[in-house]
Amino acid sequence: MHVIKGFLILLLFLLSGDALVTLLNLPISAGVAGMLLITLWFMLRGRMQEDVALASQPLIAVLAMLIMPGVVGVFFVAGRYADQWLAFVAALVVGTFLSVLTTLILMSRFTPKEPAKDEDRSC
Repeated sequence: MHVIKGFLILLLFLLSGDALVTLLNLPISAGVAGMLLITLWFMLRGRMQEDVALASQPLIAVLAMLIMPGVVGVFFVAGRYADQWLAFVAALVVGTFLSVLTTLILMSRFTPKEPAKDEDRSC
């Protein structure tokens, strides 16, 4: 039952992101908007909900399959944008750098710190 609740929460944020993008005519995808909304929700709560964690774990295993349609679609429209290859390379490099930097900051912020091990207790 927890997994179903987690999937419903994920779906709710995806639909909320879709509504936000449609209403405000934002130039981002509904999935990205939904991820931003759920990230803000987790940040306000200070922790991740267990139901969402249980539902998202199997999705991580098939993550490559979930993003594959978008990647394959690029090959069909690549010819239209051949004269803008420098902008694409710059966007990929900057986007990758910002993605890694954001992940590093979030992991360092939300990963629990281990207590210092005091190995020299024998005197």
